[in-house]
Amino acid sequence: MAIGSVIAGLLMSTQAGVAPEVGYDELVANRNEAAIEVLEESAIESDDPARLINLGIAYARAGREEDARAMFRAAARSETGLRLEVAGGDWVDSRDLARRALRMLEQGEFAPASRVTMR
Repeated sequence: MAIGSVIAGLLMSTQAGVAPEVGYDELVANRNEAAIEVLEESAIESDDPARLINLGIAYARAGREEDARAMFRAAARSETGLRLEVAGGDWVDSRDLARRALRMLEQGEFAPASRVTMR
């Protein structure tokens, strides 16, 4: 599965029709530290699943795997399940998306480029 298909940051909208600030521009541009700053200071609720997932992705890309794992687990356990539209246009339950992100983290798919071995 491509990372782009799991990034809630590529969120265009939620089922409710309102897209909160979820670090979209920063994540798309692979500006992970900027995404972390935006998401940590965001006015949206700290337990918002889209925020948790995107913050987890930014943490993972920045090499902060434990922080990423905590965000993905919180989103997966959330009582609030949102339908999120991802880059490919698919609508995915936020809890399912968080579980996918956890699996990807465990498989090293978010590893920073400097840590990826080239053959």
